[in-house]
Amino acid sequence: MRVVLVAATILALSGTAFAQAVPKFGDPDKTPSEIAAEKAAEKAYRKSLGNIPDKGPGDPWGVVRSPEAPKTTATKAKGKAGTTPN
Repeated sequence: MRVVLVAATILALSGTAFAQAVPKFGDPDKTPSEIAAEKAAEKAYRKSLGNIPDKGPGDPWGVVRSPEAPKTTATKAKGKAGTTPN
């Protein structure tokens, strides 16, 4: 009984391992018109990427701050380097 159970377990586990292997049938050859169409599509895609405007740096906290609050920069917040407060 144990032999049958072990054989069934091995058979069940090996079936899933064989299912993971994908057979390779090869890449079908493309016709010259398909190759030209792919190149044209790639060229159009590259051109469309050039039409997207660059977005400048934004202020993600701009809507949270009040308009009257002064905007400080990192250099102002640090103070002078090399000096110690007295």
